[in-house]
Amino acid sequence: MPFPLSLFTFQINIIFAPESFHLGLTNISHLNVYSMQLYNTLSAEERAELIDQAGKQRLTLSFYAYAKIEDPKQFRDNLFIEWNKLDALGRTYVAKEGINAQMSVPAENIEAFRETLEVYDFMKNIRLNVAVEQDDHSFLKLTVKVRDKIVADGLNDETFDVTNIGVHLKAKEFNQILDDPNTIVVDFRNHYESEIGHFKGAITPDVETFRESLPIINEQLQNHKEDKNLVMYCTGGIRCEKASAYFKHQGFKNVFQLEGGIINYAKQIKEEGLESKFIGKNFVFDHRLGERITDDIVSQCHQCGKPCDNHTNCENEGCHLLFIQCDECKAAMENCCSAECQEIIHMSLVDQVKLRRGVKNGNMIFRKGKSDKLLFKHSGELSDKPLATIEKAKDIRQKIKIKKTLIGKAEHYYAKAEVGLFSIENQELAIGDKILISGPTTGNQEIVVEKMFVNGSESTLAKAGDKVTMNLPFRIRLSDKLYKILE
Repeated sequence: MPFPLSLFTFQINIIFAPESFHLGLTNISHLNVYSMQLYNTLSAEERAELIDQAGKQRLTLSFYAYAKIEDPKQFRDNLFIEWNKLDALGRTYVAKEGINAQMSVPAENIEAFRETLEVYDFMKNIRLNVAVEQDDHSFLKLTVKVRDKIVADGLNDETFDVTNIGVHLKAKEFNQILDDPNTIVVDFRNHYESEIGHFKGAITPDVETFRESLPIINEQLQNHKEDKNLVMYCTGGIRCEKASAYFKHQGFKNVFQLEGGIINYAKQIKEEGLESKFIGKNFVFDHRLGERITDDIVSQCHQCGKPCDNHTNCENEGCHLLFIQCDECKAAMENCCSAECQEIIHMSLVDQVKLRRGVKNGNMIFRKGKSDKLLFKHSGELSDKPLATIEKAKDIRQKIKIKKTLIGKAEHYYAKAEVGLFSIENQELAIGDKILISGPTTGNQEIVVEKMFVNGSESTLAKAGDKVTMNLPFRIRLSDKLYKILE
């Protein structure tokens, strides 16, 4: 049952009263205070429902800034209070060296959100990298954590000038320098990121953490410190800020970095009509797990080898491995990475907890896509040749050939249960009807309705105004439309 909004607001107001920070409040329903790390404990499903009820468009964005922050803890608390007022959600790391944030903000609050940043001099006119693809459920809670560093780079910042960074390049300049035969381009992301998309000709280190890539690239390029352009990129630019300073300290003369990372590059090539030298999808660290930059598919389903670039987390809570899985394997394996995990999810919850007791699986989870049970995983040196393209041309022909009528829209997708929720806005939907679920990310998915629940009860017919849920072997988004295919 959804958490009552009025009660939620009431309790937020109490906990954020100024004096509450000095009362040691630790046992307040639905909100925890633990070492001053405030976080809302609504479940993802409850939060998603509140977002859907609000019916407001949200923007997924990211930003970062290196700066000297004297009191990260107080800075963190101030941000949490102000962002909560704006219904901002996301994951943010704060340290003495700066801030690194990935956020979901109601579109109507975006300017107010910017104002919460620009009260700090070091974030005046800060660039907000708005995501290529939007999803109102990209983040479902607000966490702001104090860390030793905003990116775990393993570097001793006292040993070099972290402000002596490389030259920032916009998309057009980046494309031009990639065409220079004296350029070496390096992907400073991890293997599971570069596997689904990367710049053509890039060195893609077979690493699981950013800190691993620095010494590897330094050693690999020792003989090219003066005669080559060292050009680097990452998701939003933050890793390259530190990496470019590190490599200049190591003696590299010509160091460049992609301004705003892949996210900003994708925006610029679209606005300026430029060729994309990036192929595939850009991995992102939210519920979407990726946003499409080009129609190219450069990776494979880790289980069957079919061209695929959709990540999933293993359904077994004791594993939760991140890997690439196609819709067919997702259905056959029930979101699991192996037969062993598939057996475990059918055990009772008590037995599953017993199996996990005392087992530390953090390293296995961290080795994203590296399980020996996955037969078609790739990392390290990657091909620039696409294995397939998404079927956009086919979709266009279908729009012409298929006679269909719009009957509703997507409202929510319950990932664990693999259930889609739709609102019926026009005509009727009945068992046996052939439907088309269509959207920019979902593509065109055709299925026959075999079973559905209407307003919470199993039924054979849904009418305009009804809410319908049904099992789906693929994820749907709020941008998806529901059509009935006419014979």
